[in-house]
Amino acid sequence: MSSTRRFKVGVTIHPQQCTIGELRDAWRRADELGVDSIWFWDHFFPLYGNPNGNQFECWTVLAAAAIDTRAPQIGPMVTSIGYRNPDLIAYMAGTIDQLSGGRFVLGLGAGWFERDYDEFGFQFGEARDRLRTLKEALPRIKDRIRKLKPGPAGPMPILIGGGGEKVTLRLVAEHAQMWNALGDPDEYAHKSKILDEWCGRIGRDPREIERTANVNVKSPREIQEWLDAGLQHFVLRLAHPFDTKTLARVLEQSRG
Repeated sequence: MSSTRRFKVGVTIHPQQCTIGELRDAWRRADELGVDSIWFWDHFFPLYGNPNGNQFECWTVLAAAAIDTRAPQIGPMVTSIGYRNPDLIAYMAGTIDQLSGGRFVLGLGAGWFERDYDEFGFQFGEARDRLRTLKEALPRIKDRIRKLKPGPAGPMPILIGGGGEKVTLRLVAEHAQMWNALGDPDEYAHKSKILDEWCGRIGRDPREIERTANVNVKSPREIQEWLDAGLQHFVLRLAHPFDTKTLARVLEQSRG
């Protein structure tokens, strides 16, 4: 990010209700605008609109976008830990990091979209079960990354998505270099404070964890509210028909 930028701006491009050509055009246009990061969600069916409409798979899209973009970071926002073997996730991440020239961010979460689990034969269980799976997977993923041949081409930070105060934020403090959450600025500021407290308990500098959030912002006032809440990396949503006017405005405001 340029030293003249007040904050980072990324974009999560929704890979649904579109053609593959439209999706590719969207990530290229976002890249040309100069975003700091490009993300795709990891789901098997659309989250809104026609429930049986077009939907493209996250990791294969990431592999294509990795060699088609130049944004400083690219990754899943976020990949559900229950969809793939943890060692396989690390292996795939290492390959995409190589394809991207060291720009990959490994975004991870406990998962929540029950239809994905049911129709693809995964065990959904309770939220505590999915969190336990994430907790057990993180050390395996980190260990497998260390064993990769070749290793990652770049730092390949881990991003963990979620705001659970008892488990998720502790996992962020223990394992992640980036954190992502939903909510409004007040909620985010509260969760960020809890994350700081977890860092203090385990002896980690909370400044080592970049604060990101999925946001809808248009005005300078809204942007300032998020900055006051501690947000460093704004991740805007981009849905079909992939109008990038708001994204361009926020990028311009980041340079002010």
